[in-house]
Amino acid sequence: MRNIGDLMKQMQGLQAKVGDAQKRIEALESEGSSGAGMVKVTLSGGGALRAISIDPALLVADDREILEDLIKAAHEDARKKVEERRQQEEKSLMGGLGLPPGFKMPF
Repeated sequence: MRNIGDLMKQMQGLQAKVGDAQKRIEALESEGSSGAGMVKVTLSGGGALRAISIDPALLVADDREILEDLIKAAHEDARKKVEERRQQEEKSLMGGLGLPPGFKMPF
């Protein structure tokens, strides 16, 4: 059985790693696009919308619904990319901890 002091040190180290991972995840940016790149959306690792880029050719009054759909599609593309990168960060953090598959960290 392990010494309680060693266990506490290990938990403090894990807590520091989780904090660092949270900062790295929030700093991530992922760009999603739709309409062959005519609409681009950039999201932070936390899901905040950082930027939208719209090709001027789409700025026609009659195409409003198309533009709205393209923005939603680009946002969803960026959201999926953020989630994939978040999972990669979690996987690298969790490596070697022996936690069960599918265990979610609180970030």
